[in-house]
Amino acid sequence: MYTADPHKASLKVTLALAYQSLGIVYGDLSISPLYTYQSAFSGKFHLQEDDTEILGVLSFVLYTITIIAVIKYIFIVLNADHDGEGGTFALYSLLCRHANLSMLPNKQAMDEELLKYNLDKPKQTRRALYLKNLLENHENLRTSLLLIVLLATCMLIADGVLTPAISVFSAVSGLKVAAKHLDERVMHLVVSIILIGLFALQRCGTQRVAFVFAPVVIAWLLCLSSVGMYNILRWNPSIFQALSPVHMFKFLHVTGKEGWASLGGILLCITGSEAMFADLGHFSASSIKIAFACGVYPSLILAYMGHAAYLTKHRSDIERSFYKSIPRTVFWPVFVIATLASIVGSQAVISATFSIIKQCMGLGCFPRVKVVHTSENVYGQIYIPEVNWMLLILCLAVTFGFRDTILLGNAYGLAVISVMFVTTFLMSLVMVIVWHWSLFLAVCFFLFFGSIEMMYLSAAMFKIPQGGWVPLVLSFVFMGITYSWYYGAAKKYEVDSQNKVSMKWLISMDRSLGIVRVPGIGMFYSELVTGVPAIFSHFVTNLPAFHQIVVFVTVTSVQVPHLPMRERYLVGRIGPKEHRMYRCVVRNGYKDTHKDDYDFADRVILSIVEFIQIEGAEACINTSADENLFMISTQSSTNIVRSVSDVEALEAQSVDSCCDKHSFTANPVALQNSASPPQTTKKVRFELPKTSQVDPNTKKELKELFQAKDAGVAYVLGHSYVHATKSSSLFKKFAINVMYSFLRKNCRGPEVVLSIPHTCLMEVGMMYYI
Repeated sequence: MYTADPHKASLKVTLALAYQSLGIVYGDLSISPLYTYQSAFSGKFHLQEDDTEILGVLSFVLYTITIIAVIKYIFIVLNADHDGEGGTFALYSLLCRHANLSMLPNKQAMDEELLKYNLDKPKQTRRALYLKNLLENHENLRTSLLLIVLLATCMLIADGVLTPAISVFSAVSGLKVAAKHLDERVMHLVVSIILIGLFALQRCGTQRVAFVFAPVVIAWLLCLSSVGMYNILRWNPSIFQALSPVHMFKFLHVTGKEGWASLGGILLCITGSEAMFADLGHFSASSIKIAFACGVYPSLILAYMGHAAYLTKHRSDIERSFYKSIPRTVFWPVFVIATLASIVGSQAVISATFSIIKQCMGLGCFPRVKVVHTSENVYGQIYIPEVNWMLLILCLAVTFGFRDTILLGNAYGLAVISVMFVTTFLMSLVMVIVWHWSLFLAVCFFLFFGSIEMMYLSAAMFKIPQGGWVPLVLSFVFMGITYSWYYGAAKKYEVDSQNKVSMKWLISMDRSLGIVRVPGIGMFYSELVTGVPAIFSHFVTNLPAFHQIVVFVTVTSVQVPHLPMRERYLVGRIGPKEHRMYRCVVRNGYKDTHKDDYDFADRVILSIVEFIQIEGAEACINTSADENLFMISTQSSTNIVRSVSDVEALEAQSVDSCCDKHSFTANPVALQNSASPPQTTKKVRFELPKTSQVDPNTKKELKELFQAKDAGVAYVLGHSYVHATKSSSLFKKFAINVMYSFLRKNCRGPEVVLSIPHTCLMEVGMMYYI
């Protein structure tokens, strides 16, 4: 049998990923020639006969693409992945993983024992330790860092509004070149049809049409390079003199303030560069680099140079100059491909917006919304209906509000450069805290790239009255949503932590107090990872009865993108053993997806069964603590008793020795046949082991658990009402009483997110004064 060379196989995979990345990663960047020059030359300065302005703008474009896209992103930023994931949140999570910077309220020390956290920790420099301690010891600095990350994230969401608007509008505006007397309303109608169709198709997922993305972008890159080469040879072969950086200084010297303001249009040549890093989780870094170096970069350079060569001979054709530079014989094919490429670029940004919001939800910085999985086979393809229609409404409002590519470009540029500057700032921290580079190199990196981006950012500020206010308004609205949700949830968690039920009260519960234990399992959901929530005492006080088995369930997120199923469940016992009370902390990565096609209760009960068997089999359990948590993973296996509808017998397995810190491992294989939940829900049947080696007390506890499971599972949730106290500040009252309360009333409840059946749901009213 023929065995392929692993190096050749790896090369084939990389090349295949490079081909696919052209359609997903570079759709936005590749369509920037449609609007860059039109925005750059929208100022009041006039083009001189010696082509100073044209050569200066072209020189700025060439060096900006080379410095920002090539040197910064390709050579440096792509190496800062977080377990293969990229983007602003990935950098923030990477920093939180190496330093205590996380602002998540329910973070656990045990989270750092995850396999994903097993990091090599080389010796840090004195200055690196100083910077790390400075950030860790000052809550205001950590809060400011979170706000910066949220601001960049909200700017990315604003990109999801602006990218489809400017891309489709710029592409369709080519109709005015072929049909000069075409009514503007017809063009606007075509734009609206394309945008509505684009957003309407999101619910179907991109899998069915994704295979045509790469060919469309490849065809578009070929059009750019061939038309660019044609224009260079025909109109001005000496355009290569723009490679000299001297022309940039001449441009600024001649044009002055207007030339500086035009930098806000020049920066549009690097729109989409952030996507190279943000989409790193779907492709490898090497594949993204190959696609950029072999296809995207040379095509863009030829396109911009050819476009500039045409302008040197047609200075009056600035408006829609891209389409005017296309030879008439190939105009319509290029127009069709440009329109398709604009749709592809818009699709990539829309999908990225869904992914960003999912990450925000995972880290507790966005209200719970419905997430629909559009593919059973491809991981991470999601669709968020509420966000999709919100983007469509905003996109149409921006498009028809401006009706001008230049104004749209002004808004777009400010959003793009803001995100890039935040990435540069976070990268400088990563260099010191994560990579352990010297502080001098990190400062040099920040000063070099940060000064360039600040130059463009200051120029974009000139455009605020001419459309640049749009991303600011959108980002601050989204910022208000994200931070209000985070702030309200954090304050609510503080109140829950301060009002936990004391262990003395829990231990004193017995039948003499008139409390009745009823058959079944009661699952109490709360956000606390330790202690007993106040919802339990409130429940028992008003209804002096609770279930035979009580499980306190907490679903939380950790600062890693994805968490294997074997490490997601932490199980422990609360109170005396005879109380039959357990805690189960379910941990997810911030990019892990939750599907509605599996029984969450069965997973929890399986983990409890394993915990009971390990506790009974091992003699090194420390029962003096109020609460012990044990990690459920696949590193060792037990003779756990479980069966699935399509499995009739399971072989008994031996119990391994216990791990350090009383952390035990087991394998719930019945529910993790794959990385993602199966398509159909498997029915789990619980039965006692037939072997006689099981400890009698363990067997008794398992029997009670199985009997309770057969009696039924009840889910108890807190129906909270959160209000700020009368002495609170005006900001706090607005954030809690208005923003957070409104979001809680209109977002999905935990019972919907966890697929809890309404027939088994009980809600306990709780009033919080924060």
